[in-house]
Amino acid sequence: MKPASQAAGPCCPPADEQADLRPIEGDEADEELAGLAKALGHPARVKILRILARKDACICGDLVDELPLAQSTVSQHLKVLKDAGLIRGEVDGPRVCYCIEPRALRRLKALVGGL
Repeated sequence: MKPASQAAGPCCPPADEQADLRPIEGDEADEELAGLAKALGHPARVKILRILARKDACICGDLVDELPLAQSTVSQHLKVLKDAGLIRGEVDGPRVCYCIEPRALRRLKALVGGL
Protein backbone atom coordinates (compact mmCIF):
# COMPACT_ATOMS: atom_id res chain seq x y z
CA MET A 1 0.00 0.00 0.00
CA LYS A 2 1.30 3.46 -0.86
CA PRO A 3 1.55 6.23 1.75
CA ALA A 4 -1.56 8.38 2.10
CA SER A 5 0.26 11.61 1.44
CA GLN A 6 3.30 13.04 -0.21
CA ALA A 7 4.49 16.47 -1.13
CA ALA A 8 4.00 17.36 -4.75
CA GLY A 9 5.30 20.45 -6.51
CA PRO A 10 2.53 21.52 -8.88
CA CYS A 11 -0.36 20.88 -6.50
CA CYS A 12 0.93 22.73 -3.49
CA PRO A 13 3.14 25.63 -4.50
CA PRO A 14 4.20 27.99 -1.71
CA ALA A 15 1.33 29.85 -0.10
CA ASP A 16 0.54 33.32 -1.42
CA GLU A 17 1.23 35.52 1.59
CA GLN A 18 -0.05 38.69 -0.10
CA ALA A 19 -2.60 40.51 2.03
CA ASP A 20 -6.21 40.24 0.90
CA LEU A 21 -7.56 43.77 0.95
CA ARG A 22 -11.14 42.94 -0.02
CA PRO A 23 -13.77 44.16 2.45
CA ILE A 24 -15.12 41.71 5.02
CA GLU A 25 -18.51 43.44 5.17
CA GLY A 26 -21.06 44.34 2.54
CA ASP A 27 -23.17 42.48 0.01
CA GLU A 28 -20.28 40.89 -1.89
CA ALA A 29 -18.56 39.73 1.30
CA ASP A 30 -21.86 38.32 2.58
CA GLU A 31 -22.37 36.38 -0.67
CA GLU A 32 -18.81 35.07 -0.51
CA LEU A 33 -19.17 33.97 3.12
CA ALA A 34 -22.49 32.28 2.38
CA GLY A 35 -20.91 30.33 -0.49
CA LEU A 36 -17.97 29.20 1.62
CA ALA A 37 -20.27 28.28 4.50
CA LYS A 38 -22.42 26.23 2.13
CA ALA A 39 -19.32 24.35 0.96
CA LEU A 40 -18.50 23.59 4.60
CA GLY A 41 -22.12 22.66 5.35
CA HIS A 42 -21.39 18.95 5.72
CA PRO A 43 -19.29 17.37 8.50
CA ALA A 44 -17.40 15.22 5.99
CA ARG A 45 -16.22 18.31 4.10
CA VAL A 46 -15.07 19.92 7.35
CA LYS A 47 -13.16 16.72 8.16
CA ILE A 48 -11.57 16.64 4.68
CA LEU A 49 -10.45 20.24 5.12
CA ARG A 50 -8.98 19.41 8.54
CA ILE A 51 -7.12 16.40 7.13
CA LEU A 52 -5.65 18.43 4.28
CA ALA A 53 -4.67 21.30 6.61
CA ARG A 54 -3.07 18.90 9.09
CA LYS A 55 -1.03 17.14 6.42
CA ASP A 56 0.22 20.45 4.98
CA ALA A 57 1.04 18.55 1.80
CA CYS A 58 -0.63 17.26 -1.28
CA ILE A 59 -2.57 14.09 -0.58
CA CYS A 60 -2.13 11.82 -3.55
CA GLY A 61 -3.31 8.76 -1.73
CA ASP A 62 -6.81 7.78 -0.87
CA LEU A 63 -8.70 10.01 1.56
CA VAL A 64 -11.22 7.21 1.80
CA ASP A 65 -8.84 5.45 4.21
CA GLU A 66 -9.40 8.28 6.70
CA LEU A 67 -13.15 8.64 6.23
CA PRO A 68 -16.03 6.22 6.77
CA LEU A 69 -17.41 7.01 3.31
CA ALA A 70 -17.48 5.42 -0.13
CA GLN A 71 -15.01 6.64 -2.75
CA SER A 72 -17.78 8.22 -4.82
CA THR A 73 -19.05 10.17 -1.79
CA VAL A 74 -15.57 11.44 -0.93
CA SER A 75 -15.08 12.46 -4.57
CA GLN A 76 -18.32 14.47 -4.50
CA HIS A 77 -17.30 16.23 -1.28
CA LEU A 78 -13.88 17.03 -2.79
CA LYS A 79 -15.60 18.51 -5.84
CA VAL A 80 -17.72 20.82 -3.68
CA LEU A 81 -14.64 22.01 -1.76
CA LYS A 82 -12.67 22.51 -4.98
CA ASP A 83 -15.53 24.39 -6.68
CA ALA A 84 -15.67 26.71 -3.64
CA GLY A 85 -11.93 27.36 -3.99
CA LEU A 86 -11.05 25.93 -0.57
CA ILE A 87 -8.83 23.19 -1.99
CA ARG A 88 -6.81 22.54 -5.13
CA GLY A 89 -6.69 19.32 -7.08
CA GLU A 90 -4.06 18.45 -9.66
CA VAL A 91 -3.87 15.35 -11.82
CA ASP A 92 -0.86 13.17 -10.97
CA GLY A 93 -0.98 10.27 -13.39
CA PRO A 94 -4.07 8.20 -12.64
CA ARG A 95 -4.73 10.04 -9.38
CA VAL A 96 -5.73 13.52 -8.34
CA CYS A 97 -3.71 15.13 -5.56
CA TYR A 98 -5.47 17.53 -3.23
CA CYS A 99 -4.21 20.23 -0.90
CA ILE A 100 -5.59 23.19 0.97
CA GLU A 101 -5.84 26.59 -0.72
CA PRO A 102 -4.26 28.75 2.03
CA ARG A 103 -5.45 32.10 0.66
CA ALA A 104 -9.07 30.90 0.60
CA LEU A 105 -8.77 29.56 4.14
CA ARG A 106 -7.39 32.91 5.34
CA ARG A 107 -10.27 34.67 3.56
CA LEU A 108 -12.81 32.39 5.23
CA LYS A 109 -11.28 33.15 8.64
CA ALA A 110 -11.40 36.89 7.95
CA LEU A 111 -15.03 36.76 6.81
CA VAL A 112 -16.12 34.75 9.85
CA GLY A 113 -14.11 37.04 12.11
CA GLY A 114 -16.01 40.01 10.67
CA LEU A 115 -19.37 38.72 11.89
